[in-house]
Amino acid sequence: MEWRASHILVKDRSRAEDILKKIKQGGSFESLAREFSTCPSKSSGGDLGWFGPGKMVAPFESAVKRLSPGSVGDVVQTQFGYHIIKCTGRKD
Repeated sequence: MEWRASHILVKDRSRAEDILKKIKQGGSFESLAREFSTCPSKSSGGDLGWFGPGKMVAPFESAVKRLSPGSVGDVVQTQFGYHIIKCTGRKD
């Protein structure tokens, strides 16, 4: 199993919740990633590419597993901060 995902990483939960609200109201995930994310992936709209099991920290990976391609999950906390994750692909 492999997944492809994009994310927006911020240090503050309330900021993450605000960004998620904008996405749910129709905001562009990629544009918001470029504007707010603290991860270097922001330059590519948050795209992290394809990855397999064990390549991401456990809370991130388990959140991606629950998403169907095209969907955006709730805010996920890891040691890096707060993530908004969009699943963009899945291969069995």
